[in-house]
Amino acid sequence: MKIGVLARRTGLNASAIRYYERLGLLDQPHRVGGQRRYSEDIVHRVLLIRFAATMGFSLPEISIFLSGLRDDVPVGPRWRKLTGRKLEEVERSIERSLKLRTLLEHLLRCRCASLRVCIEKLNLSPRLRQIR
Repeated sequence: MKIGVLARRTGLNASAIRYYERLGLLDQPHRVGGQRRYSEDIVHRVLLIRFAATMGFSLPEISIFLSGLRDDVPVGPRWRKLTGRKLEEVERSIERSLKLRTLLEHLLRCRCASLRVCIEKLNLSPRLRQIR
C-alpha cells in the first residue's frame, strides 16, 4: 500500500510515518518507482506506536519496546519492563494533579486577608511543613 493509504488507515499524516521511519520506529519500506510501498502488517505496528504515544510513552521508550520485535515473539515481557517505570511516572503525575486540584479549589474559595495567611493555609512554607 502507498503511504497515503497507510496514513488514512492509521489516522496519521504521511509526514508522521516518514518521521517514524527516520527515527527507526518503522523499517524503510520497499520502493516502487521511488514511492514507498508498505505491507499490510505495518498497520498494526503504526497503530501500536500511535497508541503508545497517546498513552504518554516517549518515542525513545517506544523505540526500546519495538527494537527487534517480531510477530512471533510475546510482547508481555517487554511491556512489563517499560510499564514499571511508566507506572511510577503516572503515580507522580496523579499526585501532582491532586495537589493542583486542591490548590485550584482553594483559590476559588480564597478569602485570605494576606498572602502570608494564604501560604500558611496552603502549607507552602517549608518551615511550617517541618514543624507539623
